[in-house]
Amino acid sequence: MSTRPDSRRSWFRALLREARSLPTLLLVALIAVAGIPLVIMLTPEKHVEVFGQDVGVGARVPPLSLSGPAQISQIGNARFDLTGVEVWGPIRPRLSIGPLTRPADNGPVLGPHTVDEAGGAVHTLVEGFATWYLWGAAVLVAVTIVASGLMGCLRLLVALRRARRKHHQPVHWDDHAGPIGRMTTVAVTAAVLIWGGAGVAALHGTASGLGKVTSLSDLVGARTVSPSPVGPPVTGATGAVIGDSRAARIGGPPVGAADGAEADPDDVACARSADSTAAELEMLRGEQVLNLACAGASVPAGLRGPMVRNGVTVPPQVGRLKQVQDLQWVVVAVGPNDLAWSDFLLYCYGLPTCDDRLSDGEFEARLATFARDVGALFGDLDALPGRPRVVVTLSYDPFPSAFDPACPDMRGPAGTAGLDQEKLDLLAERNRRLNDVLADGASRYGFTTASPNLTPLCASSPDRMGADLQGLDQQDPFHPTAIGSLRMAASAAAALAVPREEQQDNPVSPG
Repeated sequence: MSTRPDSRRSWFRALLREARSLPTLLLVALIAVAGIPLVIMLTPEKHVEVFGQDVGVGARVPPLSLSGPAQISQIGNARFDLTGVEVWGPIRPRLSIGPLTRPADNGPVLGPHTVDEAGGAVHTLVEGFATWYLWGAAVLVAVTIVASGLMGCLRLLVALRRARRKHHQPVHWDDHAGPIGRMTTVAVTAAVLIWGGAGVAALHGTASGLGKVTSLSDLVGARTVSPSPVGPPVTGATGAVIGDSRAARIGGPPVGAADGAEADPDDVACARSADSTAAELEMLRGEQVLNLACAGASVPAGLRGPMVRNGVTVPPQVGRLKQVQDLQWVVVAVGPNDLAWSDFLLYCYGLPTCDDRLSDGEFEARLATFARDVGALFGDLDALPGRPRVVVTLSYDPFPSAFDPACPDMRGPAGTAGLDQEKLDLLAERNRRLNDVLADGASRYGFTTASPNLTPLCASSPDRMGADLQGLDQQDPFHPTAIGSLRMAASAAAALAVPREEQQDNPVSPG
């Protein structure tokens, strides 16, 4: 009658011995260190509706720290920490939020009603996270069983190798099935306990942090208020161009130079030329186009906020856009100034190598800030009266893909290291990542993208119309020439010619 209790005690002692064995300890450590992050990556987000917005609830891959904040992921892969939600352990919530969706009645996204809904929002988020957490537990068990199977195979291989050394001593499965089974039991139990403890800490930290949320602004953090309308109403313009010196066409003939008309102070301060993107679009489309682009403009200083240039305070371009009556389309060209692209060019020209950690870290920081600013800008454009069509012009790469030592624009000024193939590849990759931010944001808002097909420096244009870009020996290097400005306008015109319902995901470029 006592054989059953003795058998249980014997099995339990064997389980404890197995828990102290090296293979089991290695397996549990592997699950704790690599298995948890893997499960977080594999478990899909749970989507819920909060304040009328779609929010994906999941967890971030934990950095090497005992605790950390939850995270918000927005368009353009922009990520920032929710400092009010601090979580101990590896499971730290992440909320994915796309473009804000306006209500069907076109009412405000944020307002007093969000305060009334705060309690329900917190409950929804916690419930969504709990659902994700349970799915994660199932994924962890599956991963642990697979890992246990692999470790079991490894144990058998080790046993076979030892048997070979002992003159082919036979290896019996029954001698190893028990230890492998007990190892799997220990690993699954340990995984569930680790996940359970981390989940309790995560739910506690999440609930405590979200208890302070009273609106969507509290959840994602405050964002710069959209610029107010600036200046008198503008009539007659079908389209408008906003952006930086590429769209303004710095270095070209000043506005009004051909007909002797007096230029507006903003035109002079912003170096807007008579052959800018807006002027070329007027010619190509036969419509009146308002040119708001300004040399040196970035998203926060120029497009969404005022900027001072040559002693003149130029109002936000988005604020001027809001005064355009019956606006049908907008072309936007922005990016290099936000990343201070000239800094990276000077760095690569001046030093033997420019792919060091300092430069890379600075680029990553600027790109993350740019992604957040682009999200705010695209939200402004999406909320324009009448919802005009928006074309986002991607950034061109001024250099060819292959290094040419005979090209003076690659050798650089005298006394500098100049460029080489590795530097060209690095600059091209960074330009691609800049464009990924623009394209991702455009896709989320349903905007069109245009990719200017400009001939790079030291390359011959197929149509022999002349250089598209100014070289180092010219006043404004890397900026479009008159021909380049025409090609930029042509790419935007081609994008505008594609009906919205036929719009493709790929950038539009003129054939």
